[in-house]
Amino acid sequence: MADIEQTARNGHDEHGGHGGRSGQGEPYDLDAYLDRIGWKGERRAGLATLRGVHLAHALSLPFENLDPLRGTAPSLAPADLMAKMVHGRRGGYCYEHNTLLRLALEALGFRVTPLAGRVVVGAETPESRPRTHAMLRVEVPGEPRPWLADVGFGAAGALLLPVPLETGTVFEGAGRRHRLVRLPHEGPLELWELQAYAGRGDGWSGQYAFTQEPFAPADFEVFNWFVGTHPRSPFTRRPYLQRTTADRHLALDGARFTETRADGTVTERTLTDEAEARRLVAEEFGIEVPGGFDLLG
Repeated sequence: MADIEQTARNGHDEHGGHGGRSGQGEPYDLDAYLDRIGWKGERRAGLATLRGVHLAHALSLPFENLDPLRGTAPSLAPADLMAKMVHGRRGGYCYEHNTLLRLALEALGFRVTPLAGRVVVGAETPESRPRTHAMLRVEVPGEPRPWLADVGFGAAGALLLPVPLETGTVFEGAGRRHRLVRLPHEGPLELWELQAYAGRGDGWSGQYAFTQEPFAPADFEVFNWFVGTHPRSPFTRRPYLQRTTADRHLALDGARFTETRADGTVTERTLTDEAEARRLVAEEFGIEVPGGFDLLG
């Protein structure tokens, strides 16, 4: 993974286009977003742009749930996402990340359809979980099939690069391996599952299952409110932060900090001091912790 961050930021170094606006009429600044993620490549709806912007976003903006920890569902309004994640030292969770990416891709000329999926990590069956994860179906000019884009799955098995919606192929890129399979399903739409390769001995591990049914922003407002405020949601109970760099994956789950290097080396330690936790979140995750609550409870 040594050179993937530079690849994501350099692109073809061709410029064009300007800031866009969201479909809701609220301000959205494409220039500021691309500057935040360091994308200097071309600005047209092509596969190289989709891959480059997706990877640059994944390596630049951390996953975090600090707003739900304070008892608030984060705003999905474009102006608020810009203020928090682009102009501020904050990250977000799936609804925020993939809304921000959708706005950018639409401004660049892609046709994007929001999808919703069921997280299957640790689940007995996909149907045992509600649809609480957001991802994107992207149509790329000149490509025969749509692509799955997702920069908001807070786990080491997350996509760093988008993948075409097809089965029977293993996708390798940015140091990770994924595949899509179809699951037995009684519904009228095909049920897809994204799987990540967990390494020798562990094999393939399901991440989330989804259909290609389109969802509207109003649907995600409801999902966001439930996940961000319900007392049984894991995001309202403990800090959950993730960050991926060119050579490391970092995770803070409660008080447990885990660092996984590209060679597979894993180190863990438990944080016991609030000042240390805030310092680590600022230095390692690049997040400015808001006042008013303790990370470690």
